[in-house]
Amino acid sequence: MRRRWVKVLLITVVVLAALFTAADRVAVHYADKEATQLAKEKYGYANTTDGHLDVTIEGFPFLTQAADQEFGHVALTASRFSVDTTTNAQGGYLHIDRLHLDLRGVRVTSLTARSAEANLATGSLTLSYEELSGVLTRLAGTGGPLQVSRAPGSNGQAARVKVSGTVGGTALDTTGTLLAQGTELSLTVPGVERAGNVWRVGLPEGVGFESARAEADGVEIGLVGHQVTLGASRFGG
Repeated sequence: MRRRWVKVLLITVVVLAALFTAADRVAVHYADKEATQLAKEKYGYANTTDGHLDVTIEGFPFLTQAADQEFGHVALTASRFSVDTTTNAQGGYLHIDRLHLDLRGVRVTSLTARSAEANLATGSLTLSYEELSGVLTRLAGTGGPLQVSRAPGSNGQAARVKVSGTVGGTALDTTGTLLAQGTELSLTVPGVERAGNVWRVGLPEGVGFESARAEADGVEIGLVGHQVTLGASRFGG
């Protein structure tokens, strides 16, 4: 009789654990969708037909974290969204290949305002040479296509890029600089008219660019932030 009771108890525990896990996963799926929609509305991520945005609340169990209104790790990944120049220059739209943010120590500050704070944010933003070539060609206005590629000499928040092609009937082979400061990106290329445009990327308040390097496939920009504000009521950008 005792062995049967123990068996029934074990089966009950397993069933309850399975039900709790299922409920936990359903709840976190719903929370992920809500957080994704909030980020989309605030920052304009996934604002292109082929754009994608995903916010994931990591860790298990989710329900325990939700009850405490504190989350150890929240990840945000956006791809193929676009930003325009601060002056809305014609043809100045720039596609961001990928933005990734890891938010640590996230604490809900207001349920009604859907706001929160994160102790630390780290991440990266990637720009492909193909996209940089396209926007530079459009901004140059006349001449053949311009090609942007890797150049040595990246330093701190300034990535060096090689630019070649034709502008106004004149051959161009020079080195430009992509500078990442605050939440703004600027591309300066000697010999190219209107090549000093600035793009502002929507980021949570407290997050900014800290580095820029020209890599083999594109420019990778590092991001960092402390005491970052998240939510509908208090944002930067």
